[in-house]
Amino acid sequence: MTGAGEPVLFRTTGRAAHIVLNRPRAINALNHEMVRRIDEALRRWERDADVETVVVTGAGERGLCAGGDIRAVHDDARDGDGAASAAFWRDEYRLNALIARYGKPYVAVMDGIVMGGGVGLSAHGSVRVVTERSRVAMPETGIGFVPDVGGTYLLGRAPGELGTHLALTGAVIGAGDALHCGLADHFVPSGALPLLLDDFAGMPAREAVSRHARPAPEDELAGRREWIDSCYAAGTVEEIVERLLAHGDPAAKEAAETLLAKSPTALKVTLAALRRARRLGSLERVLDQEYRVSCAALGTADLVEGIRAQVVDKDRDPRWSPATLSEVSDADVERFFAPLGEHELGLAEPAPTARTAR
Repeated sequence: MTGAGEPVLFRTTGRAAHIVLNRPRAINALNHEMVRRIDEALRRWERDADVETVVVTGAGERGLCAGGDIRAVHDDARDGDGAASAAFWRDEYRLNALIARYGKPYVAVMDGIVMGGGVGLSAHGSVRVVTERSRVAMPETGIGFVPDVGGTYLLGRAPGELGTHLALTGAVIGAGDALHCGLADHFVPSGALPLLLDDFAGMPAREAVSRHARPAPEDELAGRREWIDSCYAAGTVEEIVERLLAHGDPAAKEAAETLLAKSPTALKVTLAALRRARRLGSLERVLDQEYRVSCAALGTADLVEGIRAQVVDKDRDPRWSPATLSEVSDADVERFFAPLGEHELGLAEPAPTARTAR
């Protein structure tokens, strides 16, 4: 394994190559250097006949990855020209696409917190393991941003309108719901993870996981499908909120109150992005769209304000601009999807290779 002080560690043990995110004090939040190193290692291991499986885990006890380094994004958007953040996202989204079409089993151990960029690093993999400690979310609307790293692609494929609920509210889900929503494949108790990691050295990935997989905990969202599907099928965020408030289920009312605390602009752009993602078809096309949206967000007040309120000052009192849903026009939303010309991400241009079947 490379030096213990490095932000990401690499080692090979038998048949398996291991990626260990190594910023435990930041819950292994991803920065640009980590993305570059992971991308380089994956490309090298894909050509290495001695490597049969790649496994990604997180150092420490708190989680695999809490997301991207949004403090750096905040500072770049507030004080810089946004170029550093755009460059980070360009490489991060390309890494997400590489993981999704990787030619060898890519095992993501989604133990503990897995949010934002951590979902992009794990949920596109071919073997995705959750535990009773898993806490999975795409919480971007709470910081004036929009689900990215292929999040609108993944959530757009969830049953019914569950993905819309998760994308707009940023709700945190456990193992059972992650499996139900298609964000994970197998449940393994956290106590069995050391043995599982050892087994990857000497046997195929799916055989190793099968040895330790257990029945998943009960999911919670399935029992809420009636009001989630009926309310979130509405055509606008305003109508979604109205339906939630009128439904009568206390959980629906709570969801409405959650939405009303989020960035109005981010909510409307997220709904549009998710529905467009369903029509785009491929992950590469969706990542291209997300890159346009993310770059546009750099020029908004809400991204800086949201990160300030939630992460920098931690007063949890963002002042959104515009402050209400009615003030966000269709034209305001459409600007987030404007083509970038020569600055496009361009992932959808080459034909993607076939990914490992789940």
